[in-house]
Amino acid sequence: MTPTTQKIVSRYDDNTVLYQGEHATLREAVEAAVRAGVNLTGADLTGANLTEATLTGANLTRAYLYAANLPG
Repeated sequence: MTPTTQKIVSRYDDNTVLYQGEHATLREAVEAAVRAGVNLTGADLTGANLTEATLTGANLTRAYLYAANLPG
């Protein structure tokens, strides 16, 4: 897949960007944000495919994960 700009926004205000970067998928963007130590509290990850994502150390307090795919 070709990298495109992926944004992780706040569930409370979609104008608040918690993380942004060039990644092929949102899963890769989430993993990069976690590696960079980005606080993802309140992130809107609605419908995100996070299958086998490495989330060790992630702060996803109050993150919105409705319909997210999280199998490990």
